[in-house]
Amino acid sequence: MLKLYGHPLSTYARRVRIALLEKNIPAEVVEVDLAGRENRRAPYLSLNPYARVPTLVDDDLVLYESTVILEYLEAKYPEPALVPPDVKQRALVAMHMKLCDLQMTAPGQIVIFSKRFVPEASWRREEMAKGRADVEKHLTIVDRQLAGKAYLVGGTYTLADLCYVPFLDFLPFFELQLPPNVKAWSERILSRPTSVATRMPK
Repeated sequence: MLKLYGHPLSTYARRVRIALLEKNIPAEVVEVDLAGRENRRAPYLSLNPYARVPTLVDDDLVLYESTVILEYLEAKYPEPALVPPDVKQRALVAMHMKLCDLQMTAPGQIVIFSKRFVPEASWRREEMAKGRADVEKHLTIVDRQLAGKAYLVGGTYTLADLCYVPFLDFLPFFELQLPPNVKAWSERILSRPTSVATRMPK
């Protein structure tokens, strides 16, 4: 059986938990005590030398990057599919997954992390303002790409949409006026049973 090491507050581990539920894949979920720094000592550190979550273990295979884990699960358990059969649409899914991390999660992390875990007196406000502006710019682009569509690629829910779910849940932290297509899409994918089942405390 697969073993997933994660934490209930981890956005990236949540991605993998959603995929496991969407694809009905049995897995043992092991909570890593991040507050107790279990991730920074043996035996966990021998699995993931970067001391982060998630980590997926499948027999002798150890993976510790969330999008790679998602792609591996899709390859090993192709049904129900979370990528389209068409090669061009598969490339679009991969592109959107990458852009999610580069253009939303990377600049947005300073806002999300600060508002979840850092006292307001210690906020790095200039960095947070830049992160907010970068996320706003990205969502404007995504809004155009969603015009006339329910999902990012191929008219169905894919890994492209799934990658965004944990971060869309924290959009209120950014205090943005969401573009209409992004707003509708966000509400649509956040209401999926797998999103609801894995929702994190804010």
